[in-house]
Amino acid sequence: MSDLSVKIAGVDFKNPLIAASGTFGYGSEYSKIIPVHELGGICSKGLTFEPRSGNPGIRLWETPSGLMNSVGLENPGVRHFVRSELRAMKKLGPVVIANLSGGDLESYTAGAKILNKSSVDMVELNISCPNVRAGGMAWGLNPESASEAVSAVRRVLADKPLIVKLSPNAPSPAEVAAAAVASGADALSLVNTFQAFAVDIEKAAPVFNNVTAGLSGPAIKPLALRVLRDVVVSVPECAPGGSVPVIGLGGISCWQDAVEFIMTGASAVQIGTAVFSRPSVFTETLSGLTEFMDRKGYASVSDMCGLAL
Repeated sequence: MSDLSVKIAGVDFKNPLIAASGTFGYGSEYSKIIPVHELGGICSKGLTFEPRSGNPGIRLWETPSGLMNSVGLENPGVRHFVRSELRAMKKLGPVVIANLSGGDLESYTAGAKILNKSSVDMVELNISCPNVRAGGMAWGLNPESASEAVSAVRRVLADKPLIVKLSPNAPSPAEVAAAAVASGADALSLVNTFQAFAVDIEKAAPVFNNVTAGLSGPAIKPLALRVLRDVVVSVPECAPGGSVPVIGLGGISCWQDAVEFIMTGASAVQIGTAVFSRPSVFTETLSGLTEFMDRKGYASVSDMCGLAL
């Protein structure tokens, strides 16, 4: 039998399959319909320091081979998560990753301080959030602002491994990745959703109140793979076997997709949108990945990592 275990920033995962933030709640929501304990890890829904009610209006819109969302980080806040959700999440078994978002450095660092003292295994920093003091431009759209956010969180997150989640909407995701690595990221996850636009033809108006929204699902997989390749070939620390592993995501819906990401340099993968229509995607992907590795003679996930580069 092939060994599916992986190590990300010093943390051991039983396999490379991680539930992506915003698609799996805190894990217990799915525990009655799938064997959640079989996952390698679970990313919590996006957390902010203070509770948020999310965006008004339509929040989800189906597109061919994709899903647009404008949820707006609705969440009960970091303190509620630690007090009321984390214990049950830890009991599920997979590695617990808290996804942290914020609109300014103060909210990022306040949330990070709480998580640093908690029992979460890792923190995933979402820098696709709008910087409220820079006219709403996302923190992750340029290297300078990305470095500022990562450095601020790194200073207060002394006891937890830090994953930085990158936006594909930056002019140069590889430059942002390099800045995040230089500022203290222990790992990267990419990509977040692509900015997209939809029209309600009956109203002759944008579908979403915020005009644009994030596109996920199978439609973005080739684009996500391209960004992943750009990062791992451009940032030496992110190359297969490097000091800063990369977790790939974006349109993964079967074991073949997972293999593509791993062969493009990902040390692990996150699955998100696919779980909405097919919660069994995790068990199916795990089974297919195991059979493929056994058939091809890959003893470990690292044996496949980067073979297509």
